[in-house]
Amino acid sequence: MAMNGQELNSRSTQATDSKMAGHQVEDLRGFNPIFYFSQAVGAAIVVLVSIWTIHHRGGFTWRSNPGLEFNWHPLLMTIGLVYLGGNVNLIYRSLRNYGKKGLKLSHACLHGVILILVLFGLVAAFDSHNFAVPPKPNLYTLHSWIGLLTVILYCSQYVVGFISFMYPGIADALRGVLMPYHVFCGVSIFIMSSCAVLTGLLEKAIFTFKDYASSGEGFLMNFIGLLVILYTILIGYLLHKPSYKRYPRPEDGVLLAGGLD
Repeated sequence: MAMNGQELNSRSTQATDSKMAGHQVEDLRGFNPIFYFSQAVGAAIVVLVSIWTIHHRGGFTWRSNPGLEFNWHPLLMTIGLVYLGGNVNLIYRSLRNYGKKGLKLSHACLHGVILILVLFGLVAAFDSHNFAVPPKPNLYTLHSWIGLLTVILYCSQYVVGFISFMYPGIADALRGVLMPYHVFCGVSIFIMSSCAVLTGLLEKAIFTFKDYASSGEGFLMNFIGLLVILYTILIGYLLHKPSYKRYPRPEDGVLLAGGLD
C-alpha cells in the first residue's frame, strides 16, 4: 500500500527525468503521510459515530425497537458510503503496486460490501419510521432527498461499472471512453455521501435537542461533521493530484479479457 523511502526516491528521480521530457509520471512525494492521516481521520469518524450511537443513542436492536433500529442507519451509512467510499475511490492509488486484475476485483468486491451496508442502513431508516407508533413520514427532508439520490446513483454506477469494466466482452476503446465519466461519477457520489451525512447529523440534532447550544452530544455530532469534511478534503486531494495517479504498468497489458496479470 505505502511506498518505502528507497522506492519514493526512485519514483521522484524518475518523475524529475520524465517531467523534463514532458511526460506525465507518478510522483509520490507526500502521498504516504496524507494517506495515513486520512485513514486516521476516517477511523476516528467510525469510532466516534459508534460511541455516539451506543453511548448517547442507546445502542442497537432490529425491528423489536424501531427507535434503536434507526441507530444502524448513521453507523452503516458512515462506514459504507464515507469511510469505505473514500477508500474504494482511492484503491488504484493506495494499492498501486498490485496487478490491474487484482485491483479491479478488489474495487468491485469492496463496492459490493458497501452496497450491502447501504441497503441494511436504508432498511433501518425506513423501519424506524414505518414501525414507529404512530408511524413517521418518509422522504420529506433535504437529508432524505440527498441520501436517496446518492443511493440511486451509487447503485446505477455499480451496475454500469460492473458491466463496462468487469465483463470481458466490452471493447477496450469503449472502456476508455467510459472511464473519465466513471471516475467523475465515483468522486461525485462520494462528495454527495458526505453531504448526506452532514445534513443527517444536523437534522438529527435539530429534531433531538431542545437546547442544542449546551448539549454535549450536540458538540460530539458537530465534531464528527468537521471530521467528515476533513476526510472528504483529504481523499479529494489524493484523488485530484495528477502525479498520484496510477499509470499503466507493462504487466497491465493483459486484463480480465484473458491471460495472466
